Amino acid sequence: MSDIIRTSAMTRLRNYFLTGFIVCAPLAITAYLTWSFVGWVDSWVKPYIPPRYSPDTYLPFAVPGFGLIVALVLITLIGFLAANIVGRAIVNFGERLLGRMPLVRGIYRSLKQIFETVLSNHGDMFKHVGMVEYPRKDVWSLVFLSGEKETEINEKLDVEGDPLIGVFMPCTPNPTTGFLMYVRKSEIVMLDMTIEEGARLIVSAGLVAPKVKRKRGPEAEAVAIANPKLEEVQPARSKRTASSLPNT
Repeated sequence: MSDIIRTSAMTRLRNYFLTGFIVCAPLAITAYLTWSFVGWVDSWVKPYIPPRYSPDTYLPFAVPGFGLIVALVLITLIGFLAANIVGRAIVNFGERLLGRMPLVRGIYRSLKQIFETVLSNHGDMFKHVGMVEYPRKDVWSLVFLSGEKETEINEKLDVEGDPLIGVFMPCTPNPTTGFLMYVRKSEIVMLDMTIEEGARLIVSAGLVAPKVKRKRGPEAEAVAIANPKLEEVQPARSKRTASSLPNT
């Protein structure tokens, strides 16, 4: 009897520890990453701040985040200056100067295009999540799609009624790296999950999966209300085509 009580107590303690770990670990990692980022920005900005303007000169301790605030103000000020005619002329002169440097111009143009696409409100960001058979048949990989576009690739390789779509297949657990592929529209299985849910699925290596989103008509909705347990018996059918992908 004492062994059973001891085992039960150990099981409860283990469960309490795991619960506490699940609660504390994300908070600790988030705080560590945030603090590291603030310290990294401070280490870059603070050495260029004149001592008379730095609060560290007058206080007996360092003020964390002051360099980050200064960096944000400077970046905003530069953006304000670059938005007017004089600032735009200076930026264009600097870009023309960089355009004459053989190695630097390629790096600058690529980085500028990436940042403009990611940060612009009108950029063609990823809009859909899908699945493609990769690296072999019956093995499926998650991909992100931005929509159909008319490119030189489409002009030369498209088949009537079944165009090629550019997809990005991210790697696990780092979704910022991956492969760019062009796949036939008919070979893509569209998913209802959002881009954020797809990214969480990739980062967690499949451990954090989004809930199933079922699209139902009025009749199915009425049946579900009358028989709430019917859905648990009849799973939703999977979609095997990408015909619902809108044209952009």
